[in-house]
Amino acid sequence: MKTNLKKFTLGAMALILLSGAAAFALHAAQPSDPPTTKTRRARPVPVTEITWMSWDDAMKAMEKQPKKVLIDLYTDWCGWCKRMDQTTFADPQVVEFVNKHFYAVKFDAEGKQDVTYNGHTFKFMASGSRGVHELAYSLLDGRLGYPSYVYMNEKMERITISPGYKPTDTFLKELRFINGEHYKTKSYQDYMNSAEGQ
Repeated sequence: MKTNLKKFTLGAMALILLSGAAAFALHAAQPSDPPTTKTRRARPVPVTEITWMSWDDAMKAMEKQPKKVLIDLYTDWCGWCKRMDQTTFADPQVVEFVNKHFYAVKFDAEGKQDVTYNGHTFKFMASGSRGVHELAYSLLDGRLGYPSYVYMNEKMERITISPGYKPTDTFLKELRFINGEHYKTKSYQDYMNSAEGQ
């Protein structure tokens, strides 16, 4: 009887010790509690898209903090517009540069919504097979082709119109030409031929 009790006691003690060791190992394997907000460091989330704005939102932002404006004039049926969105406008260098130096406006050149700016209301004009928005027509001086990009300065004066699809390298050079205000002293071609444009 004593022998059986002794075996039972030793067995029970071994079981308790094993359970304790297993619990300890399980606790040690668990990830530690997350740090409190006092010790946690916030990591900046990388921006992976251009921050596109509506015309109205860009104009409101201009009132608070003037900046150059890049306007992407597109249409829903334009294949090169879609390709620009998928390639050049998705490139991390382009995203970073545009978001840092420009207010970026994506404007449907055949959109139907009225836009009021500077005391004038621009409307959709039903003409031809598709029609055109008056603001797009005005920004492009009637030279309708998509995609087209219009650059405006901090006073909302047009700097230039740039038509057509642009590969990333070409578009980055164009952005630097505008942002660096090289257009004030030289043509785009002269800039491209200079050391700055290389």
